[in-house]
Amino acid sequence: MNEPNDFTIIRLVPLEVLNEMLSASYRQKWNGEYSFSYHSHQDYEIYFFHGGECRYLIHNQIYDLEPGDILVMDGLTLHKPHVNPTREYVRSVIQFSPVWIKGLLTEMGSMYLLDTFQTLHNCLIRTNENEESKELERVFGRLATLRKIAKKPTLQDETEMKILLLYALNIVHRLGQMNSIKIPDQKEDKTLHAENIASYLQQHYMGKVTLQSVAENLNLSRSYVSKVFKMMTGYTVMEFVMECRLTQAKYLLEMEPLKPMKDVGYESGFESPTHFSRYFREKVGVTAKEYRKLRLNHQ
Repeated sequence: MNEPNDFTIIRLVPLEVLNEMLSASYRQKWNGEYSFSYHSHQDYEIYFFHGGECRYLIHNQIYDLEPGDILVMDGLTLHKPHVNPTREYVRSVIQFSPVWIKGLLTEMGSMYLLDTFQTLHNCLIRTNENEESKELERVFGRLATLRKIAKKPTLQDETEMKILLLYALNIVHRLGQMNSIKIPDQKEDKTLHAENIASYLQQHYMGKVTLQSVAENLNLSRSYVSKVFKMMTGYTVMEFVMECRLTQAKYLLEMEPLKPMKDVGYESGFESPTHFSRYFREKVGVTAKEYRKLRLNHQ
């Protein structure tokens, strides 16, 4: 029989799993050619763009970023930055597990701070580098520093990290409520065409896809499809298709642990078990079987 309680006990997660609950980086820089993968994850993400030239692809939406832009993402939606290698690319990122912070938010009556991630899923906040964004940047810096130096975090370290994350979430929520940060809906034709191509590929990657079939279905020329998609996303059409197939295969390996490998491959769009096996190992670095085992042990 449960005893009545007038309060809720909030327990900190075991310190050895904190690495899986929170990661933070501040003003990371890249110069020259660098390939960023189309990826997803279970953590929520706050992405802060500081400098360079970056087009960000989230599912089938493309955003041309400006310094001070913030992307709020649920993580599960595939996303990827496409940067200009001739300019220094600078960004900050916080990724966190909502489970890690949910107990504290519930106790405080502040679950609304996760609404942006749960209802909008993915959105762009254009701050124009206002004072709120500068304060958020300071929080990013402190959180990243603390995360870096606290290799074996104490309870005090974890408490401060949660306080900082709450503060960051509160700032993001305020920014999202400001009328001055509405993003115009108008996009250039090439952006709209690239988004339509991405949408078509995401709907058809499990079947046979060719440059010709994409062009015919979208009423565009083959050369234009090839050129505009590469320009706007950094991917060729077939590279994007293969990334979609690989992501689906990872999902099936983890979520359906009893599904045979050949079925995982076919249901992800690979033409044969051999092709699936070879491509997966080449891109992921381990076999599909090893990946499944690693992910199931991680849960």
